[in-house]
Amino acid sequence: MSEFDQKKAYVAGGEGNFFGDGREEELVEFMTNHPNGSKIKGSPSKVLAAIDEYGRTKKYLMNVGEDKGKIVTDIIRERKPDTMVELGGYCGYSTILFSSILRESGGKRYLSLERSAKFAKVIETLVKLAGLDDVVRVVVDSSNDGIKKIHQEGVKTIDMMFLDHYKPAYTTDLKLCENLGLIKKGTVLVADNCISPGNPPYLEYVRSTVEEKRLKLTEESKDDTSAFGSRHAAQYGEVEQLSVEAKGNPNIIYKSKMVNSFEPSGDPV
Repeated sequence: MSEFDQKKAYVAGGEGNFFGDGREEELVEFMTNHPNGSKIKGSPSKVLAAIDEYGRTKKYLMNVGEDKGKIVTDIIRERKPDTMVELGGYCGYSTILFSSILRESGGKRYLSLERSAKFAKVIETLVKLAGLDDVVRVVVDSSNDGIKKIHQEGVKTIDMMFLDHYKPAYTTDLKLCENLGLIKKGTVLVADNCISPGNPPYLEYVRSTVEEKRLKLTEESKDDTSAFGSRHAAQYGEVEQLSVEAKGNPNIIYKSKMVNSFEPSGDPV
């Protein structure tokens, strides 16, 4: 893995709260009043550059960032998904970055599922500023209900999915997608933060054999929050109650690969 360019580092996030304290609204104001506003409008790359500028000069933003983002955009260019879903959009950095490449590659639909109405409003504002509202739709709901909603509304296949939401929900939501038939041969899953802070239940699931998953189905289902420390189980203020109703499709086999990179802060992951 190459070294991180420290000139790109976001300001330190600190040990306390680093989101949901008003900085997201401040970001929108920063973008709206940016001195290069006329040049930014309609340009995804310039919108992303301005978001990075805020993160480097004002306050930390928990974005996917340039380094990890490039890993995903390379996959989008290679696989050319028609429909891509992200679970957890936050301020829309990943939404703008990935949907712009999806559109360039011939894709038609990018669905951002975000549980916070406040964050969803930020996403919609910045997506419109970037000129991507023709391919992006923001669904405001829990990931579980949001997945059911898009399926009911006609989404039959997810070609590529980016998971970057509530970490204990990764496995639960993947199993739901499997049960709904959204995961097909060739579907690509990109799951963030599996190295740091880590996601043991998700990695175990996607790496298990058919036999191992069938055996698990005979055991009592447990909420995946039990596999996480209290900080990450209560990442968004409280420990979410996750449904264990979806059992998944044990016959689906995944090829799993871990890729190291850097957070926008420069921390290796």
